[in-house]
Amino acid sequence: MTKTTPEQNKALVLEAFETLFNKRDYAAAERLWSDRYIQHSAHIAPGREGLFNLVRTLPDTARYENQLIVAEGDYVIAHGRFTGIGRPAAWIAADVVRFENGKLAEHWDVLQDEATRTESASGLPMFGDSFPA
Repeated sequence: MTKTTPEQNKALVLEAFETLFNKRDYAAAERLWSDRYIQHSAHIAPGREGLFNLVRTLPDTARYENQLIVAEGDYVIAHGRFTGIGRPAAWIAADVVRFENGKLAEHWDVLQDEATRTESASGLPMFGDSFPA
């Protein structure tokens, strides 16, 4: 059984998201996601193949960028933005990942459309220091 530290888990999540969502390197991604991967997202079919198949349907312009990542034990929460996904607005995401044997083993997410300046009741952007163009 491979045991990873919270710092290693954060680095693995960032590597996994870069590998799958930005590089679309499915062979490399298979080494990062467990073959018994459990998916709790309402937008993604079960298992690792459900996730990979979803990514295959996204436009080539789809990208993930991370703003904040925290970890405790076997869990990581990544606050990020998915752009170019073929929707009117980018998705701001809080992705919760559980690790097992050094691989991404389970996932939950909270997603919402990124608000523009006129849509933001707080007057503050949801991601980074500026509003989307």
